[in-house]
Amino acid sequence: MDIQEIALTRLKPKAFIREQVESIRRTVGDGTAVVALSGGVDSAAVTMLGHLALGPRLTTYFVENGIMRAGEPRAIVSLFKRLGVRVELVDAKAQFFDALAGLTDPEQKREAVTQTFYKTVFGPLVRESGARFLLQGTNYTDVEETVAGIKRQHNVLTQLGIDTEKVYGYQVLEPVIQLRKTGVRVVARALGLPRSIYARPPFPGPALATRIIGEVTPERVEIVRAATKIVESVLSKTRAFQYLAILHGDRVTGIRKGKREFGYQVEVRCWDSTDAVTGRPTRLAWSTLETLARRITTGVPGVVSVTYNIARKPPSTIEAV
Repeated sequence: MDIQEIALTRLKPKAFIREQVESIRRTVGDGTAVVALSGGVDSAAVTMLGHLALGPRLTTYFVENGIMRAGEPRAIVSLFKRLGVRVELVDAKAQFFDALAGLTDPEQKREAVTQTFYKTVFGPLVRESGARFLLQGTNYTDVEETVAGIKRQHNVLTQLGIDTEKVYGYQVLEPVIQLRKTGVRVVARALGLPRSIYARPPFPGPALATRIIGEVTPERVEIVRAATKIVESVLSKTRAFQYLAILHGDRVTGIRKGKREFGYQVEVRCWDSTDAVTGRPTRLAWSTLETLARRITTGVPGVVSVTYNIARKPPSTIEAV
């Protein structure tokens, strides 16, 4: 991997911002570009860098893929409107669910999300806009894990030898690719983004599809979405690096109202980490775990079991799929 990492100890955020803004201007020239905003800190920082560099020559899209957190699309569109960035909301739920139908293998699901995002959805958008460039928030860890074969990140393309201009019809620009998540947070804060963005837990590009073991369907997404809302509400005041809910594939035996019920099992993960390369489960209070179990089993229809992951990364990974 020939990307030179900028370690947090060497990062000078204001200088980094100036350099990346100038780089985007120089590369795009008199042309136009589009940016894929997902609401995470990586894409949010890149959106602001692109906005500073290109102003109205940057078109910002938020793709509603049907696998985001509750209320996420409209909340992000409203937030960036207040920051002076107009965001177009693109409804692509049907395309993503069609692509994911019947798939259970983790890599196949990630590949389906990748191809649907870049080819099916963004290809036509870029062609219609006339832009030749797509800005996206690939970070250093995304590339590192993908190249090492640990887990394919949907936004890693050129590093795998994919010619994006030939395959998709546009060049991909990656302004924060030299930074890990902690570095991106520092840059995002320096860009004036609110704490609700620069300090929010990481969220994967393939979204809730990476938190469903087995097939991704609208019904199963609703279950993990509801569990995610509870987990984030309960754990938002911790200093954990990331926390999430995972829906397991098989039904498990439970009891409700004195009768046997074959229901769903949700796994909760909460991580302490600085760079996402290694991590250890957060030592949550037993009362917190009990609260999570009670709220999930009573608040998410069909869930009868809640577990907590206690394996470190490695050998575990932060996301399950």
